[in-house]
Amino acid sequence: MQAKSTRNDFPSSYRSKKEHTVVGLMSGTSLDGVDAVLVKIGASEGNAPPSVRFIRHLYLPYSEELRREIKKLCTFDTAKIDDLVYAHFGLSEWYAEAVSKLVSEAGLSTDQIDAVSMHGQTVWHAPVPKNFPGPRGTVPVKGTLQLGNPSVLSQRTGIPVVADLRSADMAAGGEGAPLAPYIDSMLFGDIDEGRIVQNIGGIGNATVLPRGGDKAEVFAFDTGPGNMVLDAIVEIGTNGELRYDPEGGIASRGRIDGAEVEALLEDEYFTRIPPKSTGREVYGQEFSQSFWERMDSRGASFEDIAATATAFTAESIARAYRDFVFPHYSIKRILVCGGGARNKTLMNMIRERVPEDIEVTTTDSYGVPEQVREAMAFALIGHQSLMGKAGNLPAVTGARAEVILGVLTL
Repeated sequence: MQAKSTRNDFPSSYRSKKEHTVVGLMSGTSLDGVDAVLVKIGASEGNAPPSVRFIRHLYLPYSEELRREIKKLCTFDTAKIDDLVYAHFGLSEWYAEAVSKLVSEAGLSTDQIDAVSMHGQTVWHAPVPKNFPGPRGTVPVKGTLQLGNPSVLSQRTGIPVVADLRSADMAAGGEGAPLAPYIDSMLFGDIDEGRIVQNIGGIGNATVLPRGGDKAEVFAFDTGPGNMVLDAIVEIGTNGELRYDPEGGIASRGRIDGAEVEALLEDEYFTRIPPKSTGREVYGQEFSQSFWERMDSRGASFEDIAATATAFTAESIARAYRDFVFPHYSIKRILVCGGGARNKTLMNMIRERVPEDIEVTTTDSYGVPEQVREAMAFALIGHQSLMGKAGNLPAVTGARAEVILGVLTL
């Protein structure tokens, strides 16, 4: 289908509607596939936040061939500029397929979708400034790269696309991450109790929601690796037959090497004061391969290495709370989302490492399936951009100000 090039009044026509039907697309650092979510977003009055209603979710897994191609682009030694260019355009074919399938399964047509908000596939995130040649000498530069060309997606679906959602926050001095906390205060904030929303995808990130529900008080940061290291260990240990530890069954049979966990936690990232963010460029294949080789050389079994990787994630999360959250906020509940919410061993390890009076549950208990929270967040951020409103939280990302996120492609 050709893009609707006649929408000369967009986004003014979008802003005139009372309710919007938006698709949010998220493909995370686990490199496993695309989450597409259909939401209904109601118009807001004054400074009140818009209402967000989950309608339907679709997961489109990447093929093994595509996973290998993307994985190569996340490592210095294997990334090639021509592969990067083709992947930037080719990934949008997958995003278009996800949108089309989701819309069809919801019994709708693409004409009934107001916009798509596409996060894209992160291959490199560089929040720490590096000196770069500028017009008047060197300048500190930081950046991020998400693959997925919005023009291809718009052409294939005929729907306006909002993309490049992290760059404006970084241009305003922020880390461009995490952005999903923008929706957490709306969905999970509570007047009477403090909560943490803990996403465990490839990377782990925590959103702290102090009691009272005030958006200005929201605090968030990346806790470190989520499933990324464990997934890599499982791939190595099964020669690629498995890409993750189903329900944590492999790790449940192993013994944790406490000394190795402590050594891993000596990484300076864990003592860095938030706001902070990280990604595959730090905890990717090279990190995991080195971890495997150290433990293997000491005679550890595959199960032991998986158990230690799982404990590393759990301990990094618990210590992040101990160092940066519990001294300042009273927390009664932790709501876990992302793929890690389905890992029973990881969930139990987290429960063992936080105070007994704090309940550890999942966002599914609050009507938001574990896999849709991030895609929903980007649907809302895209909507806010089309409404001419900011979509970042400066207290979370470190940006100098609230800014409108993303670039529109018709």
